[in-house]
Amino acid sequence: MKNKNKAIILIIISALSFAAMSTFVKLAGNNIPSVEKSFFRNLVSCAVAFYLIRKSGDRLFGKSENRKYLILRALFGTLGIIANYYAIDRLILSDANMLNNLSPFFVVIFSFLFLKEKITKKQVIILCVAFFGSLFIIRPTFSLTVIPSLVGVSSALCAGAAYTFVRYLGGRENGPTIVFFFSFFSIVATAPFVIADFKPFTPIELFYLLMAGVVASVAQFALTAAYKYAPAKEISIYNYSQIIFTALIGFLLFNQIPDVWSIIGYIIVLGASFYMFLYNKKLDQNIEEKNKIQELK
Repeated sequence: MKNKNKAIILIIISALSFAAMSTFVKLAGNNIPSVEKSFFRNLVSCAVAFYLIRKSGDRLFGKSENRKYLILRALFGTLGIIANYYAIDRLILSDANMLNNLSPFFVVIFSFLFLKEKITKKQVIILCVAFFGSLFIIRPTFSLTVIPSLVGVSSALCAGAAYTFVRYLGGRENGPTIVFFFSFFSIVATAPFVIADFKPFTPIELFYLLMAGVVASVAQFALTAAYKYAPAKEISIYNYSQIIFTALIGFLLFNQIPDVWSIIGYIIVLGASFYMFLYNKKLDQNIEEKNKIQELK
């Protein structure tokens, strides 16, 4: 099998696993706070990453010069998960996941702000179109009913910031170290809130929480492996298959059907994502061609 085909299969496995994570989080019910759900989800990821690091002999907490960026990645990642779980509990699955999948657009913004990567006028226009599409899902009002949707957008913002620092750390730290640091940081940060406001759960709810952690770990490591076989510019668009999976799961398990306005929002955001994917790929090809020309000279 070609490396690109392996990457596509892995990224679809990752998308399906993230959809399954959202399902288990929703099945766990609204009685368990989002912070508590995040705590148990990260326990599993932390244990898996710890095992892999011990097996490979890598550093648990990374290199000292990268510690600041590991902390920032972990901080935004933790806030993003909590916000995403809050949105999942209060919105239909496909809406919550669509809003969370605005994160690649925030990556472009944060890469410009923190990594000093260039942003073109066309990319700015695509960003504006994507956020316009998100308004059909959010449907802003002057009532409290809009809060879950706004929290869903904030989950994408935090995830975008976290992925930006993951990009920075990509060539400096190994994947299991980044995952372990994030999971360990999240456990320590949320533990006081979990202890202060602990909500007892039934055995089946504990099963759902642990399964959310298991499939989230599968998703993270499948995604990491996918980008080893092929660059993000060639396969990232397949990550949006998560929307299809969550829509199907939401319909089959929870009898959830997105309304017309949400579907319009999905089409606009997915269209903007696909166009951004093609545009970025073309930019990279132009850069590669210029580099080859300079080498020939």
